[in-house]
Amino acid sequence: MPAQATAELAPQVLESPTLPEPTPILTTPSAIPSSTPEPGPTPTETSLPPLELPTEEKNPPALQAWDGEPTYLGDSKSGYFFRVFYDPGIWALTTDNFGYPALGHRNLNYCLIGPSVGSGLPANVNVDHDVRKVGAVEYEVNIAYMDGTRQFVTYLGGDANIFTGFEVSFKDEADLCLKDAETVLGTLTSIEASQATPLP
Repeated sequence: MPAQATAELAPQVLESPTLPEPTPILTTPSAIPSSTPEPGPTPTETSLPPLELPTEEKNPPALQAWDGEPTYLGDSKSGYFFRVFYDPGIWALTTDNFGYPALGHRNLNYCLIGPSVGSGLPANVNVDHDVRKVGAVEYEVNIAYMDGTRQFVTYLGGDANIFTGFEVSFKDEADLCLKDAETVLGTLTSIEASQATPLP
């Protein structure tokens, strides 16, 4: 075999570069004592502004109806809506921050009754379950707590024609909000969809 071919087939060896010896670093104690850093501000949840409610009518009827499609359609008969009655001096029919119909309390900011369908909750939320009558309606009542503080309450109930859910949310004065909400929820009944009052 020619010498040139042997040289081409010979393995090539690469030499590693020699690194210079590291220079020792001298440290001296600081004259300023070290301190534990101060914790920054704790992040807080920013609340949405309270809902703007329609102006109360002059001389409104004693009670007005809120009609809507039940939230559990699979457990309800087709062609039926729910109906609850509310005092227009206490509640106003409006839309919530997600565009759904809801009742907003006129005197308690953030007190709201809206439609509800069961959904998952964060791991840090605990729920107490109860079944009780509110007015003439038997409801499954679920009270959600976070860090020991009530966050909202859901009511699931109906009659022979419908099964629907409501969520009552609040920020302050939870007991008063829930008391006024249960006055409304106790009137729940079903009506034929053809008799439902259209939403404004």
